[in-house]
Amino acid sequence: MRKKLFFLTILFVSMQTWSQQINEASGWLESAFVKWQPVSNAQTYNVYYTGNGFTDKKIDNQLIRSYGSYYRADIPGLKAGTYTVKVKPVISGAEGTGTTTGTLNVLAQDRNGFAFDGGRVPGGYKADGTPKDNAVILYITQNTKNTISMDITGASTNPCVGLQNILYAIKKGKDTRPFIIRLLGNITDMTVMEGGDVVIENANNASSYVTLEGVGTDAVANGWGVRLKSASNIEVSNIGFMNCNSTAGDNVGMQQDNDHIWVHNCDLFYGDAGSDADQIKGDGALDNKSSTYITLSYNHFWDSGKASLLGLSEGTTTGLYITYHHNWFDHSDSRHPRVRYYSAHIYNNYYDGNSKYGAGSTLGSSLFIEGNVFRNCKYPMLTSKQGTDIFYDSEGTFSGEAGGTIKAFNNAMTGQTRYIPYNATNYPVEFDAIEATTRGEIISSSIKSKLGGNSYNNFDTNTALYVKNLVIDQPATAQSKVVQYSGRVSGGDLKWTFDNSVDDASSTVITALKSALTNYTGTLVSVQGETNVVSNQTLTSTTNNNQTVTSGTAINSIVFTWGGSATDATVTGLPVSGITFVKNTTSKTITITGTPTATLSYSISTVGSGTAATGSGTITVTSASAQTLTSTTNNNQTVTSGTAIGSIVFTWGGSATDATVTGLPASGITFVKNTTAKTITITGTPTATLSYSISTVGSGTVATGSGTITVTGTSTGNQIHNFTTSGKTSTFYTITGNMNSTAGSVTYAGLTLTARLKIESSTSITYTTTAASTLTLVFDSNFTGTVKVNNVSYTAVSGVVTVSLPAGANTITKGSVANLYYIKTAYSSTARMSSNSSLEQGLASEKLILYPNPVSNELNIDSDKAIQKVEVYNLTGALVNTQQGNNNSIDMSNLANGSYLVKVHTEGNVTTKIIIKK
Repeated sequence: MRKKLFFLTILFVSMQTWSQQINEASGWLESAFVKWQPVSNAQTYNVYYTGNGFTDKKIDNQLIRSYGSYYRADIPGLKAGTYTVKVKPVISGAEGTGTTTGTLNVLAQDRNGFAFDGGRVPGGYKADGTPKDNAVILYITQNTKNTISMDITGASTNPCVGLQNILYAIKKGKDTRPFIIRLLGNITDMTVMEGGDVVIENANNASSYVTLEGVGTDAVANGWGVRLKSASNIEVSNIGFMNCNSTAGDNVGMQQDNDHIWVHNCDLFYGDAGSDADQIKGDGALDNKSSTYITLSYNHFWDSGKASLLGLSEGTTTGLYITYHHNWFDHSDSRHPRVRYYSAHIYNNYYDGNSKYGAGSTLGSSLFIEGNVFRNCKYPMLTSKQGTDIFYDSEGTFSGEAGGTIKAFNNAMTGQTRYIPYNATNYPVEFDAIEATTRGEIISSSIKSKLGGNSYNNFDTNTALYVKNLVIDQPATAQSKVVQYSGRVSGGDLKWTFDNSVDDASSTVITALKSALTNYTGTLVSVQGETNVVSNQTLTSTTNNNQTVTSGTAINSIVFTWGGSATDATVTGLPVSGITFVKNTTSKTITITGTPTATLSYSISTVGSGTAATGSGTITVTSASAQTLTSTTNNNQTVTSGTAIGSIVFTWGGSATDATVTGLPASGITFVKNTTAKTITITGTPTATLSYSISTVGSGTVATGSGTITVTGTSTGNQIHNFTTSGKTSTFYTITGNMNSTAGSVTYAGLTLTARLKIESSTSITYTTTAASTLTLVFDSNFTGTVKVNNVSYTAVSGVVTVSLPAGANTITKGSVANLYYIKTAYSSTARMSSNSSLEQGLASEKLILYPNPVSNELNIDSDKAIQKVEVYNLTGALVNTQQGNNNSIDMSNLANGSYLVKVHTEGNVTTKIIIKK
């Protein structure tokens, strides 16, 4: 199936088409819209609606927008029923006759779930979909986001200017007017934000109501998210979220202490990649922490990596309620949701091609999962540390957390890899969920999670809650509703067709979708009463639009992308001399490729309103010449045994089409060839002296290169790695993994350690010793879990693991999830002394010896008396390091290179020596 991106409006409900003025008109969920052709000489338009007790009710100016070739008006806040809409042009101040649509059917929103507990109706609308009495309606566009102004009761200063400053004033909870904030078009970061988010608060005032909603198909929060904290009665709806790069990283996040929140009909796309390996699609799409009475419904998750985290450190299973219904988990990978502590009602959702898992239950949570459709969802339901969660990998999915319990009823599943319901005979422990025989079945408290002994709390049968008496859709009906109504109006303006044969099982970023999001600008031209949102055409290109290649060599692809108000782009000078181009009007790109037969030039020009943008390039062809081979200056190296060489890179060019390596791999040294970059990179830790040679391949004279790696002695000086001072960079340890973005704090050997490596499944630390040694690993001080060294588990005591190891290769990997601050490999005194310099050997008769000298990391102290204190001074007399107690070494790794005075205090004596730090 080809991937296609469509920027158009698809009508799912009643639609009528007229010639000339009215193009399309339709009712939707408590809203309607109309599109029409521009009228010659019309300066503005007036739009009226009739129905449900209103006759020719005029809509707000801002709801009327130009898209260049057509106009569109959206009418939110309508009660369910039938309506007509009238459009009249205004020419020279006079209103024309206008045109009226046929009857439009407006449907009611689905207001169900815990957000509506106790009769609450979150947001600025009533239960019938019309604005609450005295509601304040604000319009936010790309033009007005920083200048919108109004007075807010209780504000420190009035008027409040800019969206976030208005919200900061509402934060105080003193202005109890209902607020409806409407977004129009593509809106990027604002001048005032909080960590890159728009933040909504109202001091949990039960009389305060706020709606943040998009208008039409193309309202976009581009580059930012919405974060709620200490907020009550909030509605977020009909917004497309993309490219979020805020500090929190969530498209929508309920940060803390929220209640009665309704997030619905939003399109949730990729955010910017986070710092962790599992955040390549952004962090959370829709996360919830320390908040209750929440409904998340009719949202469309587009290939999200981590759809919805629910719960973090609440520490209780009491009073935490949430509903997920009619959401489309469209090829999203995991966390649908991933639940700690909460009672979660998860019904009528569509799990569509999910590569990792559906819903996951941990830490005593209770999930009632009913009436959903699971299509090619790898593991539909997981309970932590039991059943399918540990069937393929004993570590499980949820960081070793205790399990919760899932009650399942009437779900439709196809294409799953594994799903095991509870069975008292066959699966009394290793089950994923408990399949109820009736919807109201009480689950026995004797059925407990394998880890933690938690049982289901039967919240769904509590007569005080809505769940017990709710009549839900059958799975097939739910699937149809989800596909039809989830996401923004008519499915939004940005659409993507997934290739199920590939994307169902893949958790990687879809590069073409990512490109479409990164380059998204929208097609809105103007909002009535404002100047143009987009005034100029744009044209960007890859950096290789000018290239020089030898005859017979293909160029690297060149991509031009148009945007802004540009509607198309034209190419001059191509195709010619073997170079061609392909135009993709969906992604707005021109891609130039081919093998040139002659030097040529080309140019690109955009088409559309505003100022045109241009680009150009030249492809230069040179005749085939002699082959070339260049290298870094370190192709000959001498290292001590057990020490890795510096990377050696050979690059071929000229008429060379390839290169071959003789003599490698051998004795721990290997190479990697990159035919795109035309490089050979040599790396490794040699175990013996060796030589190698490189020869190019191609027309013309062959070029050659060679080198020798010489191995000397043994390296037995103690090896320390401090993540606080060195990150993951080490010449002794090979470190693969992710640093924790949150600092910790541990004190060890007189050092204050803060930076830490995450010990997780992807983490690996390897190194080679040439003598018996003792390995010390320092973790968080309260860590009592395990770490694996050479696949053997060792248990930490007060955050420290000490292991005696023979000479050879060693590997450190995950036992339990942990954070590692410090690594030390200490050799025996005999091994260390055998490698000391002649100076150190000459001092062997002294009562106190410091070695090695020069020192890189750890300075060893060999004394026949108890050591009381060690002090290190620089040559200006400043104390730069000190250590109390009878320790036979001191860490020098954090000192700059140079000479230092080391004073060793022993019983009745102070010895001073000069040490060189290298």
